[in-house]
Amino acid sequence: METNEILNECSKRMSSACDYFLQDIKSIRTGRANTSLLENIKINYHGTDMPLNQLAQISVSDPRSLIVQPWDKTSIEMVSKGIQTSDINITPQIEGDILRINIPPMTEETRINVVKILKQRSEESKVSVRNVRRDAQESIRKSERDGDFSEDESRRAMTELQRITDQSIKSIEDQTLIKEKEIMQV
Repeated sequence: METNEILNECSKRMSSACDYFLQDIKSIRTGRANTSLLENIKINYHGTDMPLNQLAQISVSDPRSLIVQPWDKTSIEMVSKGIQTSDINITPQIEGDILRINIPPMTEETRINVVKILKQRSEESKVSVRNVRRDAQESIRKSERDGDFSEDESRRAMTELQRITDQSIKSIEDQTLIKEKEIMQV
């Protein structure tokens, strides 16, 4: 394998880890109502786990509440139960054929706990990026031992690999800071 191939594959995998982190933190609760809070909640719909955004329309009615309108009116109980059992700790209220979800204001203690969860997920994503780097380093070293790369090529590839890693980790840290500010905003 060529150094460019290794670095491109590594870059794709790191980018994928960053994208996953971005999707993951969208569901972390802030003080305001946001549809992404509910989008990825899995609902047991007739024996199949499906994301809520495939079963219902989710909209913001005001800064403190969301409206969930299931397309299948008979699934309202399943959707309500799925939201209750999710990790967002919010109980929806059934109002006819819609669910109203009031987002309670966050206390200082709640905000601090949510930031801890955010930082934990951030660290997990950074570990994922570092694991990708480790795999790429092993590939480069193996190729150098096998005589596919010169020592100079290997060194250049390692430098480029570290640059890609640093970019990915900085991206995760930047997104973490943005989300932390959102959470701590009163």
